[in-house]
Amino acid sequence: MDAAFTAEQDEIRRTLREILGKRCGPDEVKAAVRTAAGYDRELWQQLSQRIGLPGLAVAEEYGGVGCTSADLALACEETGRALLPSPLLATAALCVPLITALGTAAQRSALLPPLAAGGLTAALAVPGPALATALALTGDNAAGPWSGGGRAGGVQARAGAEGGWRLYGEAAQVLDGHSASLLLVAAHTGGFARSRTLLFLVREDAPGLVRSRQTTLDETRPQARIQLRDVPAELLGGDEAGEKAGEEAGVLEALAATGRTASAVLAAEAVGAAGQALSRTVEYVCGREQFGRAIGSFQAVKHRLADLYVQVEAARSAAYYAAWDPRQGALALAQALEALRMTAGEAIQLHGGIGFTWEHDAHLYFKRAAADELLFGPVHRLRAYAADRAGLFTPSATPEKVAV
Repeated sequence: MDAAFTAEQDEIRRTLREILGKRCGPDEVKAAVRTAAGYDRELWQQLSQRIGLPGLAVAEEYGGVGCTSADLALACEETGRALLPSPLLATAALCVPLITALGTAAQRSALLPPLAAGGLTAALAVPGPALATALALTGDNAAGPWSGGGRAGGVQARAGAEGGWRLYGEAAQVLDGHSASLLLVAAHTGGFARSRTLLFLVREDAPGLVRSRQTTLDETRPQARIQLRDVPAELLGGDEAGEKAGEEAGVLEALAATGRTASAVLAAEAVGAAGQALSRTVEYVCGREQFGRAIGSFQAVKHRLADLYVQVEAARSAAYYAAWDPRQGALALAQALEALRMTAGEAIQLHGGIGFTWEHDAHLYFKRAAADELLFGPVHRLRAYAADRAGLFTPSATPEKVAV
């Protein structure tokens, strides 16, 4: 494996760091998350037009940059450093791969170019607090209950009397769901006897769609409650494509593949946030004096910072490996989230009294760590499911090769 970055990757990272350094400081982040959209629309357009950020992993034939998911992950390391509030994760890491994998040629041609250009944003609506399960990060997504089970709850789909599909139900924790122009909704159809999970496209102006932004622990990860009251929807894959397009196994596999890619992207983002939190803490302890000397010169502080540095660098190595091989994304995400949680907690402690104040931005990193674990973890479940898949605790099974 060649871990060296290409000139293009270095340029993307340098340009991103330059733009975000000027436009995405702590004060700008706090101001952006309090807008109706939850992010700075002008900055989002600048990142879309100058770098093609949402279209990095979109094929050139659909107006994208034509890079790989690894390039998107490396870019997200920089957005993680700045705790950038944006629809990038929901649009580029969750929805674009699903549309690419399952959409018809007409759907891909109609949706991917505006998504790549940043003019259209999308969100994946999964019923209940089950996003990690739906993406097969913490459990098998083949089991029905995570999306309603076909009896009640979740989102249900039925064929409309005049063709098309109608959705009814609720999804409570939809990432960027309040501002997305397009929703990808996971819904059950076929009743209890022939229940299966499919994905549907719902436009923001669809009649019967009700969206409300929720109060969240981490404001840089806005979430919404989506209510669907007999809403018209389009099957992702198209009704005319027959059973193959709507085959549940294909949908679940596409969700699992998206989960692998998204976990690698999230791991890189968490590493960027952890690295920035550590850098700011080192800068503070080198300037803060106590008893006539910088507190960073005390041996106990040095040891704590050294332990954090090792943890962050180990997580960075795991994240880079996962960017190259997304099959290891869940393990890399577990290590990165743990590193972010430990680094953010120590940052608050080592900043002393000021670290506990609302005005200081140390709490932003801690909230990002906690919120990501709630959405995509927790860490012990990410590792436990990876161990189960690898057959580590089943001697008779043939272990799957997993890099730890």
